[in-house]
Amino acid sequence: MPGKKSMRIEAACATADEVQGDIERIAREGARRLFQAALEVEVEEHLSRWEHLKDDEGHQVVVRNGHAPRRRILTGVGPITVRRPRVDERGAKDVVGHQTFSSAILPRFLRRSPTLEGTLATLYLKGVSTNDFSTALEAIMGEGAAGLSATTISKLKVVWEAEYEAWRKRPLESPEYAYLWADGVYFNVRLEEDRSCILVVIGADYQGKKHLLAVRDGYRESEQSWKELLLELKSRGLETAPKLAIGDGALGFWKALAQVYPTTRAQRCWIHKTVNVLDKMPKSLRARAAAMIRDIYMAESKASAMKAYCLFCDSFRDKYPKAVACLEDDEEVLFNFYDMPAAHWQHIRSTNVIESVFAMVRLRTDKTRGCGTRVATLTMVFKLMQEAQANWRRLDKWQQLKLVHEGRRFVDGVLQEESAA
Repeated sequence: MPGKKSMRIEAACATADEVQGDIERIAREGARRLFQAALEVEVEEHLSRWEHLKDDEGHQVVVRNGHAPRRRILTGVGPITVRRPRVDERGAKDVVGHQTFSSAILPRFLRRSPTLEGTLATLYLKGVSTNDFSTALEAIMGEGAAGLSATTISKLKVVWEAEYEAWRKRPLESPEYAYLWADGVYFNVRLEEDRSCILVVIGADYQGKKHLLAVRDGYRESEQSWKELLLELKSRGLETAPKLAIGDGALGFWKALAQVYPTTRAQRCWIHKTVNVLDKMPKSLRARAAAMIRDIYMAESKASAMKAYCLFCDSFRDKYPKAVACLEDDEEVLFNFYDMPAAHWQHIRSTNVIESVFAMVRLRTDKTRGCGTRVATLTMVFKLMQEAQANWRRLDKWQQLKLVHEGRRFVDGVLQEESAA
């Protein structure tokens, strides 16, 4: 027989479950009453707005007409049942300026709250298979949510595609950006032979805020694809050339940049460059070589960086000439960050701001073995980057961007005082 202690524990657990159930029921009932009360207030406001409209006999022509059938709505506290008030306003249909009642709180076909809509989108974007939605939602929302069909996501995708098209054509928030980060990443597409290449551009304005500027389906990071994207940015308001662009060694972007923004300086991404160099060296040496490369771009001054750069080249040139050549090919554009404020170096030495988001995108696509179409891949990248944008932080000491805008000179990250006239 169970002991007294275990019986007390079982009783306490049962009591806790009952209390939890009571709390949930109370929360749902409270939500239902508030929802219903809000609907009643909404219809009363509509009636009072048009109470001056009367027929020939002096009767109001905008009046209540009972309620629509009960409707079950899924909310953050579980399912609730409400009734939408109806209005008879047929007598006012010919009145100029009259607007028929349409509930903003409970639209005609709403079956779940906007909060739940966001939950569905988050589950999908974070990698939950649509076949697992019922299980996941039941755990989150209770048994009443378990019947949601995976087709909901198909409808959401259509909405996201429309959102993307509107976003892609919108005017930019700022006409000037100090720094641009550009990168292109490939994804598998299940229903197509070619891999999808997504081109992304992020900009930092002169208040130090990072903005997602462009997300576009490109063709193998070609010069033409990048040129079209940059010209599109220009047409949307980016007339003034940025001070610095950060990207990997893909020739397409840099050739296009020189044509569209010829005065923008180039900064090669040190993370991409490190990967490219190490790829040409044996695995046994990669840890040592990576540490030596890090000593280059983490140096406190350009002179110290060049010293570490020469040490690396001299150490490996004889045995690994391809690795050294890979580093030397971009020497002129690897050290431009030293001419910008030192507080910004951690932001502009690499394209990590883009790479970190793509890691989340890959998590989703790996779990689903790639999206079905190029459009689906594009919209997923767009939605995930929009989500990530909310957590992007300002550049450190962003106030120094005013000096960058003015063209003031920095040497090794330090502002140089202008000589007296």
